[in-house]
Parts: sequence; structure tokens; C-alpha cells
Amino acid sequence: MTDPLTTLTDAGVSIWLDDLSRERLTSGSLARLVHDRHVVGVTTNPTIFAKAITGSDTYTDQLQQLAQRRLDVDTALRELTTYDVRCACDVLRPAFDATDGVDGRVSIEVDPRIAHDTDRTIAEAKALWWLVDRPNLFVKIPAAKQGLPAISACLAEGISINVTLIFALDRYTDVIDAFLTGLERAQANGHDLATIASVASFFVSRVDTEVDQRLDKLGTERAAALRGKAAIANARLAYHRYEKAFATDRWDTLNRAGARPQRPLWASTGVKDPSYQDTRYVADLVAPGVVNTMPENTLHAVADHGHVPPDSIHGTYDQSQQVLDDLADLGIDYEDVVQVLEDEGVAKFDASWDQLSTQLAQTLTTTPGA
Repeated sequence: MTDPLTTLTDAGVSIWLDDLSRERLTSGSLARLVHDRHVVGVTTNPTIFAKAITGSDTYTDQLQQLAQRRLDVDTALRELTTYDVRCACDVLRPAFDATDGVDGRVSIEVDPRIAHDTDRTIAEAKALWWLVDRPNLFVKIPAAKQGLPAISACLAEGISINVTLIFALDRYTDVIDAFLTGLERAQANGHDLATIASVASFFVSRVDTEVDQRLDKLGTERAAALRGKAAIANARLAYHRYEKAFATDRWDTLNRAGARPQRPLWASTGVKDPSYQDTRYVADLVAPGVVNTMPENTLHAVADHGHVPPDSIHGTYDQSQQVLDDLADLGIDYEDVVQVLEDEGVAKFDASWDQLSTQLAQTLTTTPGA
């Protein structure tokens, strides 16, 4: 029988893992997923690192060294996370080389607490790019309004960017514009556009979680019929905008200079409602030129029982728009939904970063040698 992950790859979807830890690196788990599960990229976020660092003793030796050096918490945290990302970049380097830099990417996020500070975001993105020092790195910048100038500025410096926490279609249009602006400035600065990459991380399952809660409060039969439809419709319409944005004269000029498109990336693809099929945010979002970054359990679910069509996005745009129109008719305010999700997304990463910083401070002061 055909491996569903092979089918997914053949359909033009790049399979990335939404997880990273020191244990995953030292045990060879990541390397096995690359070899056995078609994984060609890795994404991280503050919540992932908080879970990894506080839940494993594989960081003990480095923590002792950091304590002996009496580093402040923020510096120690960056040494821990950039070490893992640098090693993951090395594991993925063969995929990077084999795909001529399209895949084999590993993402690390700027401190989410500065997501609304453009200048600090730019400064930290540059620092992370320098610290990791790998060509297959992506620096993640949230798609908050204040992050848009930072995205353009970093791309203009030749830094490859993963734009994260995108929920709104109009914000996605702004992200694409920021990408194009950044490449135009990079070209003016003399950078080789072929070496600069970007993905736009459109979050999926959280949209259903928020919309379904609002539909359940309505309690009507019509509302119940729309449960679980918003997220996929939203992502499909995002892909439609991607197609239109990269079929313009503006893009063609950059493309002829060696630029590559900013690929849509489906994030938050783990199913949160147990009543839904556990592979739906993979199987229903198949189209050429996209990335799907999955938690490991979703990855294994697709491999085990996923039914992957050759394309599940094209031909759905009218139907997807109708879903959003029907939600609006019921009083579901799309703009409010996506703003709530953006604010919650940044806040959750803030909380994870703060929690990790607090625990790390305690560890550094109690570790032998401190």
C-alpha cells in the first residue's frame, strides 16, 4: 500500500515537525523521523521549548556550565535554545542541500514579549541569525502589525523569515506585501535573492476552537451545521490569496531576479476537538507548494490511516467563502475572531516564555557551581 506521507510529499506538501528538544536530538528521534516519516523541516515556539527544557534532564550539563558562568536568564535561555536549533539545522542540512534550500529548515522565534516592538524585534532577529549561524535557519516573527516592518527589514538584510501567528486573511495579505517589500529592498542592497527564503504560518485548528465555541453558544441547528468548517475554509481562502499574489508583475520581476515565493505553512494542525478526524487539517489542506508542520502524534496518524487526496484546495474557494458568509449571517464576527486569536496567541507564548524564564532563574541559582 502507498504510504500516505509519500502521497502527501508527491502532492507538493512539505512535511515538517512541530517540535524540538535536546532529547529528540540526542536519542536520534529527529533523525529517524527524517528518514522514516519524510520530515524535511522543524518548527519551534516558546511553548515547545518550555516543555522541553523543564521536562528533561538532558539539559543538566549545559545548565551547570551556564550557572558557573553566572549568565543572566535571557542570555542563558538563548544559549539553550540556539544550541538545540543549531543541532537540528545540522540534522536537516542534507534536506536543505537536496532541495536547493527550499526545505531542510528549522525555525526559532524572537522573544514573543517584544512582538509589538518593531526595533527590538529586528535587533533580536539579527542576533538569532548570528547566534545560530546556519543557512537553513528561519527566524520566526509574529504577524502583529508592529511585526510587519520588522519582517521587511530582516528580509532586506538577507535573513530568512518564518512569519508566524497568522489568522486573518487581510493580515496575510499584509504579510505577503511585507515579504515582497523586503525582497525588493534586499535586491537593492545587493543580496542574492535565491538565498533568502520565507514561509507564512497560517494557524488552523485554533480558528475552529474559537468559532465552534461561539456557535455552541448560539445553540441552533444552523449553527451546529457550521461547526468545524471555519478553519479549513479560512486556510483555503488564504491559499487563494497566495495564488493571486504570486501571479502579479511585481512578483514576476522578483522571480526573474532569482526570488522564491513565500510558501504558505499550515500550523496548529493537531486536532483539538476529539469528535473530529485526527488527520483533517492535513488531508483537507493539500495543494502544491505548501508546508504542513505537524505535532508528532498527527504525523503518525497520517502515516497510519490518513487518506490523502492529490489536491483538496483547488475548486473549493466559492464553498469556503460561503462558509464565512454563513458565519457572518449568524452574527459570528470574523474580524473579532481573528483578533482574539492573534492576541491569545501572543499572550500564550508570552506566558510560556515567562514561565520558562522563572524556572530557569531558579535552576541557575540552585545548580551546583552557581
